[in-house]
Amino acid sequence: MIPDATIPESALPSSPPADLLAELEAMIGGEHVLTGAEAIAPYCEDWRGRRHGIARAVARPASVDEVAKIVDWSRRHRVPLVPQGGNTGLVYGGIPDDSGQAVVVQLGRMNRVRALDTADAVAIVEAGVVLQTLQQRAAEAGLFFPVSLAAEGSCQIGGTIATNAGGTAVLRYGNMRDQVLGLEVVLPDGQIWNGLRTLRKDNTGYDLKHLFIGSEGTLGIVTAAALKLHAAPRSRATALASVRDFAAAVRLFQLAREHAADVLSGCECFTEACRALVETHAPHVAQPALRGGVYVLLQLDAASPEIPLDTILEGILAAGFEQDIVEDGVIAQSLAQAEQLWGLRENITEAQKRAGPSFSHDVSTPISAIPDFVERCLAALQALEPGLRPVVFGHIGDGNLHFNILAPAGLDPSRRHILQEQVETALYDLVAAYRGSISAEHGLGEMKRDLIEHYRPSLDSELMRAVKRQFDPSNLMNPGKAVRLP
Repeated sequence: MIPDATIPESALPSSPPADLLAELEAMIGGEHVLTGAEAIAPYCEDWRGRRHGIARAVARPASVDEVAKIVDWSRRHRVPLVPQGGNTGLVYGGIPDDSGQAVVVQLGRMNRVRALDTADAVAIVEAGVVLQTLQQRAAEAGLFFPVSLAAEGSCQIGGTIATNAGGTAVLRYGNMRDQVLGLEVVLPDGQIWNGLRTLRKDNTGYDLKHLFIGSEGTLGIVTAAALKLHAAPRSRATALASVRDFAAAVRLFQLAREHAADVLSGCECFTEACRALVETHAPHVAQPALRGGVYVLLQLDAASPEIPLDTILEGILAAGFEQDIVEDGVIAQSLAQAEQLWGLRENITEAQKRAGPSFSHDVSTPISAIPDFVERCLAALQALEPGLRPVVFGHIGDGNLHFNILAPAGLDPSRRHILQEQVETALYDLVAAYRGSISAEHGLGEMKRDLIEHYRPSLDSELMRAVKRQFDPSNLMNPGKAVRLP
C-alpha cells in the first residue's frame, strides 16, 4: 500500500501537458475545477487574512474515487496538492505556497454521513462533514460526539483529523486522535487505503491510522473516518470561579479532579484581561458580578440524571473557599446561564481580534508547571516591551494555554515584526525549559515548520522526514507543511 520510495524523480514527467487542467476537469466535472483568481481567492488565504498563497486551481471532488483520480493525476504530472477542509486552521497548513503550482483539493462536497450505528456507537463520515453536523446527527441518535471547538460550525472532519484537533473536552474525552477507530485515505500513489475498521481492540501490528492523524495532509488525503460516539450527557452542571492567580487555578483544577473524577468534562481558564476584552469588544455577552485575577470555568457532565452534579459542584466550590483557593463563584441555574458563562470563554478570540494586532501562541506545559511558566513569561514580556498586553486563556485541565499578546497601540509595523520574533523566542524558550510543546493543538503547518527544529531532538525530525520520503518520495502532498524536506 505504501508508495515505492525508490521511484526516481526522473521517471516522472518533467513538465505538465498544455491541457493539464482539461484532464482534471474531465475527471470531476468542469464546474468543480475553479481557476479564476476571484473564484479561488477564498481558498488561498487563511481566515484571518494573514497568509495569502497562489494556486493553479481548486478541485472539489465528490467521492474517494475522484480524490484517487486527482492524486494519480498529480503524481503523473508532478503537480503539488494541498488538501483543505473548512480552512479554519491557524498555522497556514491548508494554504498553498506562493509558487502558483499547487492545486487545492477542497473536500467540502464529500459531506455524507455514510453510517451511524447506535449499537456499536460508531459513525462513519466523509472528510467534508462539518463538525457541528456530526454533533447534531449524533444527538439525534441519542449519542454524543465530544470534540468541541470554536470553529465547529465550519471546520470539517478531515481537517480535524489531519491536525489532531483538541478543544474544550480533551480533559475527559481526549483529542481527535482518541475518537478515531479507522480511516480511509488516498495515498500519494493514488491507491485507496481502506482502514475503516470500527473495532475497539485490534492488536495486529502497526496501527497505521495514527500516521495520518496529525500529519496535516503530508502523507495522504483522509477521505473518511470511523469515529467513536459516546453516551449523551443527560445532566450538566457549570460554574465560574474567580481565583487570585494561576497557582490557585491549578489547585482548583486538582480539587475538582479529586471530587468529580470522570464526570469532570471541562476545566477552562482565562485572565481578568480576557474578561475585560470581552466586556469591551463583545458587549452582547452577559457579564457575571464576580471579579478576580483569573477565572476557572468548570463543567460536569453525566449520562445518568441520577448523579447529583450540582451537589458535587457545590462541594468543589465549598472546599475551594475553605482552602482559600476560591475568592468568589457562581453556579449556573439553567442551561441559558451555563451558555452565558461559556460565552465569556468562547468570545475571547473574537474580542482579541477586534482589539487590534496580536501575537498568538498555542503552547502546553505540564499542568503543575503552569503557575511558574506564566509568571516567568509575564516577566520576560515586561522586560521586552512594557506596552505588551498579555491575553492568556485556555484548557488548564490538559495544560494547554493560548498565550496571546496584544501589540502596543500605535506600534510601528517594522518594529512589530521584530518584536514578534523577540516575543516568540522568549516564550518558546521558556516552553522548552519546562519540556512543553510550542504547538499544543493547532499543528505546525507552514508557520511553525522551521521553528520546531529548534525545540525538538534532531532524531525526531530525521524520523519524520524518513516517513515523509517513504510515503511521498516526490513531495507532492502538501509540500512545505509540518516537515521540510532538504
